[in-house]
Amino acid sequence: MNHPIPYGRQNITEEDIEVVIETLKSDYLTQGPRIAEFEESFAAYVESKYAVAVSNGTAALHLCAMSLNIQTGDKVITTPITFAASANCIRYCGGEVVFADINPETYLLDINNVRDLLESAPKGTYKGIIPVDFAGRAVNLEGFKKLANEHDLWIIEDSCHAPGGFFVDSKGNKQLCGNGKFADLAIFSFHPVKHIACGEGGMITTNDKDLYEKLLKLRTHGITKNEDAFENSIEFAGGTAEDNTFPNWYMEMQELGYNYRLTDFQAALGSSQLKRADEGLEKRRFLADRYNKAFADKNFIKGQSGVIEGHAYHLYVLEVIDRLGLYNYLRENKIFAQIHYIPCHLMPYYRDLGWKTGDLAKSEEYYRNCISLPMYPTLTENEQNFVIDKINKFYEA
Repeated sequence: MNHPIPYGRQNITEEDIEVVIETLKSDYLTQGPRIAEFEESFAAYVESKYAVAVSNGTAALHLCAMSLNIQTGDKVITTPITFAASANCIRYCGGEVVFADINPETYLLDINNVRDLLESAPKGTYKGIIPVDFAGRAVNLEGFKKLANEHDLWIIEDSCHAPGGFFVDSKGNKQLCGNGKFADLAIFSFHPVKHIACGEGGMITTNDKDLYEKLLKLRTHGITKNEDAFENSIEFAGGTAEDNTFPNWYMEMQELGYNYRLTDFQAALGSSQLKRADEGLEKRRFLADRYNKAFADKNFIKGQSGVIEGHAYHLYVLEVIDRLGLYNYLRENKIFAQIHYIPCHLMPYYRDLGWKTGDLAKSEEYYRNCISLPMYPTLTENEQNFVIDKINKFYEA
């Protein structure tokens, strides 16, 4: 191959470009009609009641933590095998992050480890759980919801990797990631390598009206224009008691929020991309199936076999022998594989808070061997064959 093959990349079509240009020529660049259109379409796609578009996935996580009133010292459980933002959102609010180990078969937060943490501490020690749909594999939230109810906990589902992903519940029903039936809140990312690309961007979904309204306010500096929620009087606002109406200009900042808004042209791009979301998901599963067949029974492969029902395949992860050698060899051949993730608890910031090597053995073992292969809908058969061939040649040598 004469061109580089990244681990992930966006797919921008002429239709995407046209809708962005149309929005740039309109009266609105930010907080116009495209935002509401995108929110409504996305909520319908994941089958949730409400969706709130924000500037990125990290902002989505931060607003979720704020809306659930995380306070200094509050303890929240999450996985170390995730991007740092899944944990950092709790630290932004002064809370304490407690990492639980993964299930080495799924790479997801292990419910048994979470249960052990909860049952070994007095009730009320923990406030919530943040399971992550890592690589696109949906966490079975039915079990987590039951556990959360037993201990009076909330759940934030980090579904940045899994729009369109699902798990099958105990009644045989498909439960889409972010549908709000088991998690209080769910978040998604629209970074270029994700399923839906807006450049940057994020979405929060929920079925809770109170949380939805709080999120709308928090993403815009804590400001509301909802007359029913105003705390000051009509007279203070500049109106009169006789009119019994607030002036149209009036608004109130009622709490400390942030400017976490998405632009209208990003929302237009997101809506256009969303139309092709199922097509992209189908292609990702097709590519995963080809990888699985190519690496079946290879003695240098330690993990990953069979296409997993409901997996959204944001990433295709292998555990391999001599990961560093393979990584460097692939780069020499312009194949830019990636590593997902360095365990969060061993980042210097979290080490300074007391975490150390050996605390989460399964996560640390996974990190020593994991590598993410190219996985995106526009990856061609020839490109994928080239990747497979180079991996086989490396180990044959």
